Amino acid sequence: MEMLRQASLFALLTLVLDFVPLVMAAVYVIRPTERHLALMRPLSLAGLFAALSGGVLGFINVLRFVWTHELTAETYRVTTVGTAESLVTVFVGFACLTVAWLLVAVGMGRQGARLREY
Repeated sequence: MEMLRQASLFALLTLVLDFVPLVMAAVYVIRPTERHLALMRPLSLAGLFAALSGGVLGFINVLRFVWTHELTAETYRVTTVGTAESLVTVFVGFACLTVAWLLVAVGMGRQGARLREY
């Protein structure tokens, strides 16, 4: 929770955008329609790009810190912590996309079963 309080506005926005495909996948599982599936594709790309841009921005901030400070043991410690925090948005984004597409697979199975009933 402490990390969320210290996160930048861009990092928080990135984390929110990472959850959008997951929510859309849950909607698709509940009501598997072609329209929901069509929305899933661009939202997945948006989640992917948000995760990557959040990670890249974190690395940029870490490199800026290294560039503006003298290299000491403390600098290395802060650099490693910053690098680890930079990867949080990437991890959350990819984890959400993984679960989202697994839910889409379940929804596709449900849609196929519904079509066979008719």
